[in-house]
Amino acid sequence: MAPAADSLARQAEQQRQTGDYAGAAATLERSLRIAPREPYLWNRLARVRMEQGQVSQAGQLATRSNDFAGKQPNVKQDNWRIIAESKRRAGDTAGATEAERKAGGN
Repeated sequence: MAPAADSLARQAEQQRQTGDYAGAAATLERSLRIAPREPYLWNRLARVRMEQGQVSQAGQLATRSNDFAGKQPNVKQDNWRIIAESKRRAGDTAGATEAERKAGGN
């Protein structure tokens, strides 16, 4: 990951941990302009959107992260957990179960 994008990702994580979800999302969006194919950044934005209650968008962002994740099993696993939660909250129990299976059942 580009150093500038990595620095922004760390800043966004600090913002997220203090509950500044809007700030974290804005920082992650800036980092994605630098590194638009970085799955970790898409994953972190998906997590922030989930914490903001933007469940549908969180699932879409996690799916995009998976598109770029390649051989990054930890990122993929977290993405599938986000997707499962998104589907569960939308009432798609079967989809949530399938996503949980892809996450490793955790």
